[in-house]
Amino acid sequence: MVIQNQTRRIAIAAAFVPLLIMYILYTFKLHLLIPAISTWPTQRQIITEMAAFTRHKLWPWTLRQDEEAEESTRISFERHIVAVGDLHGDMPNARRVLRFAGVTDDMGNWSGEVDFFVQTGDIIDRGDDTILLFVWMDRLRAQAAEAGGIMLSHLGNHEWMNAIGDWRYVYPSELKTFGTIAARQRMLSSGRIGRSWAHNYTTASRLPLHPSGGPPNSPYPPTAYSVAFQKEDEKLHYGYEPSEDDPLSHAAISFVHGGLSPTYPDLVPFPTKINEISDSLLYKLQHRVQPPPSPPNPYPGLPADATVEEHHLYDANGPLWYRGWAMESEEQVCTQVDEVLRKTGTRRMIMGHTPHFQNIVARCDGKIIIIDTGISHAYGGVLSALSIHYILEPIGNDASQRWREREVITALYPDREDILATSEREIVGKFRHSEHSHHPR
Repeated sequence: MVIQNQTRRIAIAAAFVPLLIMYILYTFKLHLLIPAISTWPTQRQIITEMAAFTRHKLWPWTLRQDEEAEESTRISFERHIVAVGDLHGDMPNARRVLRFAGVTDDMGNWSGEVDFFVQTGDIIDRGDDTILLFVWMDRLRAQAAEAGGIMLSHLGNHEWMNAIGDWRYVYPSELKTFGTIAARQRMLSSGRIGRSWAHNYTTASRLPLHPSGGPPNSPYPPTAYSVAFQKEDEKLHYGYEPSEDDPLSHAAISFVHGGLSPTYPDLVPFPTKINEISDSLLYKLQHRVQPPPSPPNPYPGLPADATVEEHHLYDANGPLWYRGWAMESEEQVCTQVDEVLRKTGTRRMIMGHTPHFQNIVARCDGKIIIIDTGISHAYGGVLSALSIHYILEPIGNDASQRWREREVITALYPDREDILATSEREIVGKFRHSEHSHHPR
């Protein structure tokens, strides 16, 4: 049947355009460029990768040539991570810590000396510098991205308390920096700080030590979709497909404010499940009519439509409040930690929340590290940071694909450095060191 109406012919033809575009995108796997381009730090890198991608598509044999060229020139890989615990409203002490840890320069700007900076939450409360600290963190995040670094920020139990309306640790002097109660509520919900919480902060993170483990916060175990995507992504970026037998499958570290309880029901896939629940609860808190803060008013609690999972997130066994790794006996925690590490695909868990006013605490040969030392003047504690140096260097001839993997965990203080844990082993595999995959939230 011939369609006589010109408008109808155009409409029918236009309906096939999206299908044609999708066919082209997925036939040539152009969809893989979209998330990569959105996170590559420089235009030079975009041009280089697009040129390589086009060359491999037009002349497929060049992919193998590039792989062989890289295989014959194996190089060492190093990654430097710095983590800092609870800051609690103290800008001067926070600046001192980040400076001697090498995260920032004398002017408080990103130094470029670290690859990742991780802050485990509780920036707010007990001090007057809430606004200054969160604005500074946002500026450092932008500077890190521009320099090719990454900053991982977490919500602590005190950020959540303030979002709920539990203001028992808000100093009157801090409230004055916002002007009024209503202004502070707006800032933490729809305002600058609240928007940053929603877009830049998570409740948990999983950070692979080597790029072959994928970008930070990829789900573990991988979901069906992420496996399919990651295989294509890693074939493009690293030249091989991920495998369950990959010796670096657990070469990663978890970060959370309180702790990952061995009986917490929503642990996996990690950290995706926790962060999905966290995002949902934060949205409900920020978009409800803000209740009058407690005290002096009654405790408002979670929203009426909060799910069972959201209540679990915020209870004493959840990742915001759990203290078992810090408080229970060495024998008990060391018998429980390996199972949590297995489930989360990590080799260490790092947390703040439970302060030790003398030093950073490492337990079970560094499988558990608690980094809250009471940095804020409200505690009068110890200024400290945690440094993680990871090195993967080739050994033997190129055909053997042998590597030496080393990791050094060091507690940094203003006047000294204490090595908390070291590990070294030999592994075999073909590893690429590409670093342009940014982290998903």
